[in-house]
Amino acid sequence: MDLINTFLNLTAPPFTFVSLCLLLPPFQILKFILSIFASFYPEDVFGKVVLITGASSGIGEHLAYEYAKRGACLVLSARREGSLREVADLCLEMGAPDAIVVSGDVAKVEDCRRIIDATISRYGRLDHLVNNAGVVGVNQFDELEDVTRMRPVMASKAAMLAFFETLRVELGSDVKITIVTPGVIESEFTKGKVWTEGGMKVDQELRDVQVNVIPVGTVEGTAKSIIRSVCRGDRYVTTPAWFKVTYFLKMLCPEVLEWAYRFLFLTSTDDSPTGAMGKHMVDFPGAKAMLYPPGIQSSDVKTD
Repeated sequence: MDLINTFLNLTAPPFTFVSLCLLLPPFQILKFILSIFASFYPEDVFGKVVLITGASSGIGEHLAYEYAKRGACLVLSARREGSLREVADLCLEMGAPDAIVVSGDVAKVEDCRRIIDATISRYGRLDHLVNNAGVVGVNQFDELEDVTRMRPVMASKAAMLAFFETLRVELGSDVKITIVTPGVIESEFTKGKVWTEGGMKVDQELRDVQVNVIPVGTVEGTAKSIIRSVCRGDRYVTTPAWFKVTYFLKMLCPEVLEWAYRFLFLTSTDDSPTGAMGKHMVDFPGAKAMLYPPGIQSSDVKTD
């Protein structure tokens, strides 16, 4: 066994390098041609049944509008039933043949079963499932009050990408899976909605620390990019597209990203979080107008 591993240690790297040099260019050309073909003949979702979780706001809400414009039947789910009904009414006005609301918390197994059962009971099938619901927390390690409780949350976030990639292998071509990796997008989070011990509140000063000097993408543009990729059958979609650069930086020179994160988010002129270097840069006159869409500069955020 050691002899085999020694042999592979010597031969695998040069063999892989030569193979990539020979096969990668034609493979990428083939993928480009297939992508162009798929752009001309995207999937028609008219009349198809689409279930969207987290549809009461943000990306989920605007994905519902994009599917509605294409004539899909919608099942909208989130915890806030009142907001869902407003979204459903707008979807009907935009062209959806039907839109039903099923409130629920996807963190509860029984609610997930109820949402699926309601979909099958109404339409008898499910064509598109949009797993969109989620929460965002940005803290340093020593600020976590319950490390034991947060451990499975952090592990599940890290494992989610691998889970869907493995599921794609198991299901083959029978079920298509598009994995969306968005950058910083206009949402309730980027409007300053944060979770505290007393419940939800809006803190745009802390938002400026967390979002920092990263340009924020509009939620409308993000939803359009996602649904175009889904209808083309893309395996992955990153939006805004320039975020793909960070993949190469992380792979080829991770030290650069680590330094940038530390400089912008952790280097502080005082002991408070709002003293972060990136926060001072955002406060420079005109910076927010250039980096942040007008929608997230408003304090009008749902906190229920």
